[in-house]
Order: sequence, then structure tokens, then C-alpha cells
Amino acid sequence: MPVLNRVAEYGDELVAWRRDLHAHPELAYEEHRTAAFVAEKLRSFGVDEVHTGIGGTGVVGVLRAGRGERSIALRADMDALPIGEETGLPWASRHAGRMHACGHDGHTTMLLGAARYLAETRRFDGTVYLIFQPAEEGLAGAKAMLDDGLLERFPAERVFGMHNWPWLEAGRFAVHEGPVMAASDEFRIRLRGKGCHAAMPHLGRDPIVAGAALVQALQTLVSREADPLEALVVSVTCFNAGDAYNVIPETADLVGTVRCFRPELRDRTEERLEAVTAAIAEAHGISAEVTYRRGYPATTNAPEEARLCAEVAAEIAGAERVVRDPPPSMGAEDFAFMLERRPGAYVWLGQGGADEGRLLHSPHYDFNDEVLPHGVSFWVRLTERLLPAG
Repeated sequence: MPVLNRVAEYGDELVAWRRDLHAHPELAYEEHRTAAFVAEKLRSFGVDEVHTGIGGTGVVGVLRAGRGERSIALRADMDALPIGEETGLPWASRHAGRMHACGHDGHTTMLLGAARYLAETRRFDGTVYLIFQPAEEGLAGAKAMLDDGLLERFPAERVFGMHNWPWLEAGRFAVHEGPVMAASDEFRIRLRGKGCHAAMPHLGRDPIVAGAALVQALQTLVSREADPLEALVVSVTCFNAGDAYNVIPETADLVGTVRCFRPELRDRTEERLEAVTAAIAEAHGISAEVTYRRGYPATTNAPEEARLCAEVAAEIAGAERVVRDPPPSMGAEDFAFMLERRPGAYVWLGQGGADEGRLLHSPHYDFNDEVLPHGVSFWVRLTERLLPAG
């Protein structure tokens, strides 16, 4: 079964909703207009219950049909990014310095489209929770909703998410059995030495030299301490020290990220990063302070749910247009918090554009409206597959 005919019939409305959301992007926990837009649409579709203000600005719609007790949750993210848009499109952001550069406007639209179809047809038996989540971009809106009692109030047995993927041809799907995206952690290191005149370095303790050694040493956590067959990234992304050509500064600050998939590797890398930093600092006669912040956990699909998603994707796109178990991404996604609490899967929907520079988090990005009916149809067929009527 390809794109559903009824979904194709209101395809123009999907495009209009998506472009309206694109023109009015809102940052994490500021999605007030977006949340109101979502809630109004859900009510107009006849969704049984609409709950707002969950985890800040989150919205949950509840759809019931039949007498079944089974339940699933479908999730879309709503927030935009602090990026100035450079597309020049008629529906470009009307707000300087923020834009939908990751396609959350499309994700929200596709779930709204599915809500409309499911509310009209009710060809399922059980309960569907439609989760519209705030603050995916770095501020853990999924966790905020969970902390606000999401799964206690809306006790879904399985959870599912979907994200557009510019590196995949438009209309194709990719489904992983296992890791999809990496855990994402942040570290900050302050090296404190003794400042002095640059012409008399023997009178001080240089944190810049120690920092340079540390940047090199941290790479051995990947090259010499991790299994070469296991993915690990340790990147120093910022190194700040001093502001004069003739002064050795008192301090140097390093900032970076750690990405991996396995919890055990995550624990060991944090431990070894702190140990290597302490050893380098001692060798240079200075002190070091490490702040290590755990971010999103790894996004990991449950095998059974992943296989079901792949089968449903094949019904929509054709088996030859579904990539099964592709290499995971070292990016991060806070849907991981939901997958820690319930079995489920996170699916990639191809939208193309990567070869033309329309990459995620780029000022030139725009969601491909051609794939909206594909995403809507996937959500509908997945629901009908997991909650079969009759």
C-alpha cells in the first residue's frame, strides 16, 4: 500500500500547516504559538482529549477506538534552532535569529496529519497517544515531559519517533535494529597555572602548554583505549586562554564533547578523561578542574519494534526503498529518554537535499514537503498494524 489516498487528498493542507509553522519558529520551551496551533488542530479533528502544558509547552492528544486495552505513543518534536535563515523562501522565518533548521515543523505536521486521519477513520482498536514535544534541541524536552508524569498519565506500552534525513533519498525509510544515535556528553576543563611575563616563562606555570598536551592526550582515549571496532568520539571544540601577546595567562579553558553508544564505554571514557586530565596537569605543575555533564543517552531501537517499523515502511515505500539496519549517527536525540522507559523505535524518513547543501542545522535548510504524505501514511499504517481493529 503506497501513500494513503485520503492523506493525498488533504496534502495541500499539510503543506500549508508546515509552512505556517516554518514561518513562526519558536525556541525550546517557548513553543507557545506552536503548541496552541497543535492543540487547536487536534480539537478540530475530534481528538478525544487534548492536554497542554506538559513538560512546559508539550501537548498530548488522546485517541481511542474499539474496546482494546493496548496502547502506543507517537512522538513529534516542535522546537526550532537559534539560527538565522538564509533560504529566501516565501515561507522563511519571520523572526530574526531563529528558524526550523532541523525539520521539526515537518515532524509536527506529519503527526497532525496522522491524527486527522485516525480521528476520521478509527480503524484501530486501543489508544493512541499523540505526543508533541518541546525542546528537543539540547534542552531535553522529552525528559521534561517524562518528569512531568508523561507515561504515568498516558501509559503507552510502546513509543515511536520519526526524523527526516537529508542524506537519504526522498520517500525512502531507514530503520535500525539497535543503536540509532549516540549518547552525547559535554566536558569543561579549567587548567590553572601561574601567570607571568611571556619573556620569563620560567617564573610561571603555563596552562597553554599543558592544554596543548591535553588536547593530544585525550585523542588516545579513542585511538589507544577504545576497541577500534567500537564507535567513540572525543572532540575538544573550544580552547580559550589569554588575551595579550606578551603574557602567559593564569588559566586555560577547554570544552568538548564525548559521543558513543554503549553505557559501559560512556562510563569508562568519563573516568579516563578525568584521570588523563589530572595526570597532564600534575606533569606540568598546575591544577585542573573537570566538569563532566551527561547529556542525552544513546537512542537505541528495540529489535522487534524496529522490524515492525521496517515492514510498515516497506508497505508505504516498497521493500527496495527501505534501508534496514544502516550505520548509526554520532548525533544525539532526546527521544532516547523515552526509549529507556518503553520499547519502541526511531525511524529515519528520507527527504534528500544533502547534495544541494540543505543539511540539518544549516541556514539553507528547508523541510521537503513532498515527503509529508509518506510520513503521515507511515504513522497511520503503524497504528493500524499495532492496534488492529476487529
